[in-house]
Amino acid sequence: MASTSTNKQPLLVDHVLHTIVNLDLATNNTIDVSGSNTAELILDSTGADGAVIEALYLISRGAITHTVNLFLSNANDYLRPNQGFYIGSVVSKTTIGEFTSFELPKVLTPVPQVGTLPFNQALYIPKGKALWAARQSTGGAISDGPNLGIQGGWY
Repeated sequence: MASTSTNKQPLLVDHVLHTIVNLDLATNNTIDVSGSNTAELILDSTGADGAVIEALYLISRGAITHTVNLFLSNANDYLRPNQGFYIGSVVSKTTIGEFTSFELPKVLTPVPQVGTLPFNQALYIPKGKALWAARQSTGGAISDGPNLGIQGGWY
């Protein structure tokens, strides 16, 4: 069944996705991928279908702010400098348990003419890509790094 006048099919979510990881050990010192990073793999679509993320958030676990950088890569075993690309950052709050949401990119999907936002927001992770995250830090492991969560679905 066609959904548009150009006969394109809509993006359908096959099954839901919700995962959360701790970033105590995940570090990279800048927005450029360094060879000595310990970034955490968040979502692996390198061998599976793509995914759409509708929410990406941090939960603070300490009284210090942490900048968390996000990267897209075509590798799922290690975030390499020549394969990982910075896509944005989110900063955790200073109160334990507080949420911080990442502002997702605007997408061109049609929206109903209700509400205040004339666009949807989502992060597409295409087939063949992986989403990585790391605290912006030159230090090692900590015990109160934020938790990063994503919610969406596989398509």
